[in-house]
Amino acid sequence: MKNLYIIKAGSTFATEAQRLGDFEDWVRRGLGEASCPVVVVDAEGGAPLPAPERCAGAVVTGSHAMVTDNLPWSVAIERWIRELIATGVPFLGICYGHQLLGRAAGGEVGYHPRGREVGTVTIELTPDGERDPLFDAIPARFAAHATHAQSVLRLPDGAVRLACNDFEPNHAFRVGELAWGVQFHPEYTREIMDTYVRDEIADLGAEGGEAGALRDAVSDAPFARRVLTNFADVVSRRF
Repeated sequence: MKNLYIIKAGSTFATEAQRLGDFEDWVRRGLGEASCPVVVVDAEGGAPLPAPERCAGAVVTGSHAMVTDNLPWSVAIERWIRELIATGVPFLGICYGHQLLGRAAGGEVGYHPRGREVGTVTIELTPDGERDPLFDAIPARFAAHATHAQSVLRLPDGAVRLACNDFEPNHAFRVGELAWGVQFHPEYTREIMDTYVRDEIADLGAEGGEAGALRDAVSDAPFARRVLTNFADVVSRRF
């Protein structure tokens, strides 16, 4: 039997993992009821990646690492993504996974020229995004949680841009018919985003009113979470 794999590319802060769970737990909850077994592979921890023929689908999580550090486990995931694309396995990359997809398919990844985007932000779908199954039943403008310093600076040739905002032109894209990347975090809850805003305000150098505005802007993002259930539906239909 094929499995839906969650590829763990990192962990949240240790204190928060005890309270809220870790990246793979958030993704698993967001996927809902899957039609096939869901298996976590700790790629950052050195676990081997599954052969594409064993995959009904795959999700690569976020990470506190940077893609451009070219860590061995990260480069291995990047190569593996190319195999998944070639064999038509449904793939979803979240934040770090989104950037790995971008580079695996021939795009460019690096630090965003305007710095870090963090908090609950507004995402706008492109016309292609409005028609894409990953964004089924999601409005053209919706709230999503984000925290990233690097971005897909240039999309791969032939990739379809699906979503953007004023800060990030490539918040979502698709390669071929079944490989998607989203820079925002559909797996985050409001409580998780609150935690990241609190922990990252110092890194942003935000003070006083600016820091308060970041905290006050955190809200629920129910439509963004549908990205995960929509992806699970894609896997179920193919499975």
